[in-house]
Amino acid sequence: MLKKILLGGLVAIVGLGALAYVKRVDLVLALAASQKRTDIPDNKPIAWMKGPAAAQATEGDRPPNIIFILADDLGYNDISTFGGGLGNGKIKTPNIDALAASGVAFRQAYSGTASCAPSRAMIMTGRYPTRTGFEFTPTPDGMGRIVKMVSDSMRGESGMPPAIYHADRVAEMPKYDKQGLPGSEVTIAEVLKTRGYHTVHIGKWHTGLGPEFGANAQGFDESLLMASGLHLPEDDPNVVNAQLDFDPIDKFLWARMEYAASYNDGEWFKPRGYLADYWTDEAIEVIKANKNRPFFINLSHWTVHTPLQATKADYDAVGPMSSERERVYAAMIVSLDRSIGRIVATLKEQGMADNTLIVFSSDNGGPGYIGLPEINKPFRGWKLSLFEGGIRVPMFMSWPGKIPAGTQVQAPVAHIDLMPTLAAAAGAALPKGVAIDGVNILPHAKGKAGNARPHETIFWQSDGYRVVRYLDWKLQLIEKPGAVYLYDLATDPTEKTNLAAARPDMVAKLRKLLDDHKAGGRKPLYPATLEGPIAIDRALGTKATKDDVIAYWPN
Repeated sequence: MLKKILLGGLVAIVGLGALAYVKRVDLVLALAASQKRTDIPDNKPIAWMKGPAAAQATEGDRPPNIIFILADDLGYNDISTFGGGLGNGKIKTPNIDALAASGVAFRQAYSGTASCAPSRAMIMTGRYPTRTGFEFTPTPDGMGRIVKMVSDSMRGESGMPPAIYHADRVAEMPKYDKQGLPGSEVTIAEVLKTRGYHTVHIGKWHTGLGPEFGANAQGFDESLLMASGLHLPEDDPNVVNAQLDFDPIDKFLWARMEYAASYNDGEWFKPRGYLADYWTDEAIEVIKANKNRPFFINLSHWTVHTPLQATKADYDAVGPMSSERERVYAAMIVSLDRSIGRIVATLKEQGMADNTLIVFSSDNGGPGYIGLPEINKPFRGWKLSLFEGGIRVPMFMSWPGKIPAGTQVQAPVAHIDLMPTLAAAAGAALPKGVAIDGVNILPHAKGKAGNARPHETIFWQSDGYRVVRYLDWKLQLIEKPGAVYLYDLATDPTEKTNLAAARPDMVAKLRKLLDDHKAGGRKPLYPATLEGPIAIDRALGTKATKDDVIAYWPN
């Protein structure tokens, strides 16, 4: 339906050449906004499935409960565990910090890629996109065309080169709901069910919908889905909004997103309150309902993804900051931190903390398009780039009595490791005949791996943008604009000195690793239709210069 709406809007503006280009953009955005649903019913209480009235096994025989909490677009410098915090350290994340201190903090943890959906698929399966074909983030029909149009209309202000839209590839694109992780893939939810787990997804899914691709089809007994993308209605009396006039994606989101949820693929309804708080409320109900059987909760927050919206209470608590958007963004991080604190407190109240493994991470690094320059400090790059700022993420695990408190792991780990690690924690066998790229990192978390590395190589690939980390060497091949970057992360973790010209031998060695990785894999399930320029060292909102390092991100 959205495709018809947006493409219809584009057809409607043909012949309006007498109007300024920006007016055509405004017309398309207004048309998209006019199609928002106004009939979404009020909140519906969820009758979560309940476990047995009494425990069916002794505590020693029962596998641990597992709660995986995923933030969205969280910057490396947004949490105070790494010495950061917004407002020059003014905003702290005490609950996230406490979770990290209670178990293991992986100091070099990497997301599956620099955008959300493929990272989520790698978390679920432990497999690279070269095996699953799920290489690009699903986008609503027509979004690429509109983002291209809006981006081009803003080039005079941004100074950025033009986005590239591949209209000839649109015919190859499945419908939005069908841009999903194939049902033939085996997820961690399906693996855990072999050990008797009750499996629940809450929040953002974004790897397809319906009978093959949706959460219920991928191993989850129950799912409470984010059906659209507002944290609260735009006109809610308890919300503070921060719109980003310099960001094309933000303009599309505000025009099209709604405030909606659905349970088990049912009809949409309105959430109850601010999205992060609502999902946490419901996760707590799931914990209480399943006290007497092992459960797996995949709590996938939308926070701190745009559109930037916070509650007035959190906004007031944060106080004045350098900009309105930083204040709203900081208030969103406060809500995320509160969620972790409430989950941990509930487990303690229910006497379940010692037999629960909690994992926290983010799907990728923080985006430059929100215009906050230090969210990934000290690393270069953003979401939608494979510099460290786009893929360095927090990854913490807490499991009292099993993972020693205060553990620090320096060896590189990745999202692909989570599936085999959670399976090992549950005592579940990995699926037969399925190649898993990740490894079990529990021995590292428990301090029993010595100086061994989980990986010699870690790969990233988004069409023509390919990267490999081999030991401490990192090679980036960026098809547009044809750049080659080689870094020694042991001595240059912030990627300041490009050694490609000085070490052609290492470039050749790592290029072969990348070529072999690609040659041995499958093609993407569908093509990239949009390639957007990203300024690696500059947040959006200030004008680009001729000296900016630019990388194009295909999706």
